[in-house]
Amino acid sequence: MSRLTRGPGGDTAADRLAREVFAGLRAGSMGGRGVGPSRRSVLRGVGYGAMGLASANFLAACGTSGTKQSADTCESKDISDTEKKLVFSNWPLYIDEKGKRLPTLEDFEKQSGIDVTYNTDVNDNNQFFAKVRNQLGACESIDRDIIVLTDWMAARMIGLGWIQELDMSEMPNVEANMVDSLRSPSWDSERKHSVPWQSGLTGIAYNSKYTGEISSWEELCTRADLKGKVSMLSEMGDTMGFFLKTTGADPEDFTEDEWATALDRLKEVVDSGQVRRFTGNDYTGPLNKGDLVAAEAWSGDVIIMQYDNPDIKFVVPDEGVSLWSDNMMVPNKADHRANAMKLMDYYYDPEIAARLAAWVNYICPVQGAEEEMAKIDDSLVGNPLIFPTQDDLSTAFQFANLDTKVREQYDKEFNQVIGA
Repeated sequence: MSRLTRGPGGDTAADRLAREVFAGLRAGSMGGRGVGPSRRSVLRGVGYGAMGLASANFLAACGTSGTKQSADTCESKDISDTEKKLVFSNWPLYIDEKGKRLPTLEDFEKQSGIDVTYNTDVNDNNQFFAKVRNQLGACESIDRDIIVLTDWMAARMIGLGWIQELDMSEMPNVEANMVDSLRSPSWDSERKHSVPWQSGLTGIAYNSKYTGEISSWEELCTRADLKGKVSMLSEMGDTMGFFLKTTGADPEDFTEDEWATALDRLKEVVDSGQVRRFTGNDYTGPLNKGDLVAAEAWSGDVIIMQYDNPDIKFVVPDEGVSLWSDNMMVPNKADHRANAMKLMDYYYDPEIAARLAAWVNYICPVQGAEEEMAKIDDSLVGNPLIFPTQDDLSTAFQFANLDTKVREQYDKEFNQVIGA
């Protein structure tokens, strides 16, 4: 994923990974789909930009802290024994599809006898928070048994006491097969409240038809030939993680003064006109056409684009790469916790995980899935954006788990700088 160089003769894991990506993700062999139509074919049909996430400026609608709860103040019951059903809220195009069918989910229903209502009503972390915050803050049901949210929002909801504790003993596949890199996030160190659905990387994408090679975040911020043709992400943690890195701070553990320094650096870059706009994943269309030449980007989007445009490259910046996950959680007052845990455990069967990964093309969180992928679509075996090694992730970082009020303050300051 990177062309990082570390001195003469140095052939780092990142260098090796870079050559793979620049050559078309393991020799460009990703055109054949052994499992039928994939997420990328759906995205191609609707247009890349049509699935863009709402801007983080929606935060203004939910900028105050929610009411904290706890297991004592907000008790939840479980009627899974008598009601074999659950409601699952996820992001669009984040599960394998075949026409109107969802094959792995249908197989779970047949195997478990549990009827699943599957909703694609998570389009933006902040929007979803605003939708459910009043009910969860008041210890009321949101009529969902599983919700899927990104690390920082998962941390926020767990910190507010809005998420039920899971029982790992009831999820043997999860306990045995979760990849090591996702087992102990700072915000849920023992994974008592969350299970990763899929994971991904935030780095730099560029259109090599219009620009030379880009290797660092600093280049993205300063190169004259990129001025006005760059986009960055509108979610604060994604973008500020890199600005903290470039100003010498640790994105996972930084001080208020270090935050201020990084924010000042962002303001300098914005004021210089280097960045055309801040986006969700609606950077994909302009980048594909050359209206943008470089963008802060999510790895799964880049895989999708590369199917049709080999000029699109993904690079791990010299400063490192941001690793994130979207996480399954059971909210308070959900009545089907045991059913939800059965579904979570089902998707940690390596064969099921491989079927899912073959369609969504994000990082698979399940050990053993790569071996199963060889039986499904061997062109994806060894793909570093789906099955990265520990060496591949050696420069990966995550954004700090912030107190809710601190997070809101930083979000506000970030949005003011980017004009959201």
